[in-house]
Amino acid sequence: MAGPTDVAEAAGYRPLLFSIAYGMTGSVGDAEDLVQDTFLNLTRAEQAGTTVTNLKAYLTTSVTRLGINHLDSARVRRERYVGEWLPEPVVAFAERPDDAPAEHAELADSLSMAFLLMLEALSPVERAVFLLREALGYGYPEVARLTGKSEANCRQILARARKHLAAGANAPADSAADSAAAPGRRAEGDELARRFFEVADGGDLSQLLGLLAPDVVFHGDGGGKGQSVGKAVTGLERVLRVLAFGFERNRELGITRRLALVNGRPGAVSYDPQGRVVSVLELHVVDGAIRALHAVSNPDKLAHLGEVSDLGLRQRPRER
Repeated sequence: MAGPTDVAEAAGYRPLLFSIAYGMTGSVGDAEDLVQDTFLNLTRAEQAGTTVTNLKAYLTTSVTRLGINHLDSARVRRERYVGEWLPEPVVAFAERPDDAPAEHAELADSLSMAFLLMLEALSPVERAVFLLREALGYGYPEVARLTGKSEANCRQILARARKHLAAGANAPADSAADSAAAPGRRAEGDELARRFFEVADGGDLSQLLGLLAPDVVFHGDGGGKGQSVGKAVTGLERVLRVLAFGFERNRELGITRRLALVNGRPGAVSYDPQGRVVSVLELHVVDGAIRALHAVSNPDKLAHLGEVSDLGLRQRPRER
């Protein structure tokens, strides 16, 4: 590479690189670090005399392999994590979605929390192949180049990953390739979210019966620090009890919310009376019903959204 315009060209790939890195790690901070490391690797390669003829191929290959290496080293940390692990939420506020950071722009249609949670069942290489092929739409030749595997091997890896996911408890009814971002489905999800949060603000809880699927699941991630259920809660009756307790507590503590797109799905960010972030909730809508709710209250996973409240740390969570 040579010439001053290459810097601008490289920067133009940052949203794509962030999408790959975030899809691999489920962490905003780790994804940003991997993207930065990718650009550092490019600089070092050029300084060492390497000629990069295909900038996009070089950068995407670098970030993919960094992501695989990162997951290999992160396994032990995940195994020691307190409670259920959920991805760090990527938020764009519903009334001004274009205000989301530019590097987050390509996430809206592909990387829901349900999808990323599902990917936790895969090995790092399986995750990379599945992510690139199913979520980001790469062909097998590109997937092979990015991962350093043969095309035939990538096909085998993808088939193995699909089997693992089909057998897993976290597999959602849809995938990253669903049409959730199509106008009709997006409008349907937004309407369900509006009605859901109207109930949260003091409506009749019986109205939730028409919004939640019978096999609805509530996932909560407090990381041992924020208020959360200890493990996933499954079934309409049990989830209704969790929601009733949470809605009542929020009203008592003066917690307010701002509607948002969370990983491209309808949701909200909750704030304490001082305007500090308390939690983020994503609603996973499938076939006209809320199939899953993903609530993140771990303060370590909210810091990129602003000052984090200590309100959720004052009492231990419980399920009623």
